Amino acid sequence: MNIIETDTHPPVKTVSSSIGHLLLDMGKITEKDAERILKFQKEKSMRFGEAALALGFVTMEDINKALSFQFDYPYLTTDKSSFSSSLVAAFDPFSKQVESLRSLRTQLMLRWFECGHKAIAISSSKEVDGSSELAANLAVVFSQLGERTLLIDANLRDPSQHKLFRLNNNAGLSDILAGRASTDVLVRIPSLLNLSILTAGTIPPNPQELLNKETFEQLLTVFSEQFDVIIINTSPILQSSDAQILAKKIGGVLIATEQHKTGLNDTQAAIQACRALGIEVQVALNVVA
Repeated sequence: MNIIETDTHPPVKTVSSSIGHLLLDMGKITEKDAERILKFQKEKSMRFGEAALALGFVTMEDINKALSFQFDYPYLTTDKSSFSSSLVAAFDPFSKQVESLRSLRTQLMLRWFECGHKAIAISSSKEVDGSSELAANLAVVFSQLGERTLLIDANLRDPSQHKLFRLNNNAGLSDILAGRASTDVLVRIPSLLNLSILTAGTIPPNPQELLNKETFEQLLTVFSEQFDVIIINTSPILQSSDAQILAKKIGGVLIATEQHKTGLNDTQAAIQACRALGIEVQVALNVVA
């Protein structure tokens, strides 16, 4: 498995690490600043972080970054160019958008993963519905929960996960299915702790045939022993039968819809196409597209 370094080393954290110690270690304040903050904190009966903010020594992003280290909660600052800004779960985990993602994560845990399933397909009726961004952000929030999470880009027609995570896509799922690569092409993202990614790889002339191979099911069996949650991003349901092939193998699909963009008829057609094959369907409003 490849390991891609995407973040600088975090400050050393001990059991007693406070916000003040972490801000010092991060270089956000000096010892002289800390003395002024402590004095102001005592005078105003405030928390250290609130006092530092009030005095203008740090920003809210600095506080959130320190909190992420304190609670082992992966979080990236917006000055990191390693990932696409579409990954709001990584850059802005305290936003309302990401709170909605966490609610969706809870629903999936209760309705799907705790029922014994390890994998779920994430798709859409058409490509405008942002299923790739939803799949990527769901993978991030599952990894933040401490689940060993694998995100697979199984859209072998128009892959995008490598673009969102700024990864090399020379070899991936298609190459494994064709016998041209091994699972060593998985990429682990240390800055997001428990997240690994399998990109789509070489765009093949026969995606449907590759995905229909027994090799894919064998691959899932192997991955199910290594990961707690496997999120598989597929091509749109109404544009090819790739998504139905995969969802049938997995047993369930989450269909992303986007407000003011996704047509009701398209959503119903996608749901019916899957249910006709005995696939369990869930529908979610995409909050990150």
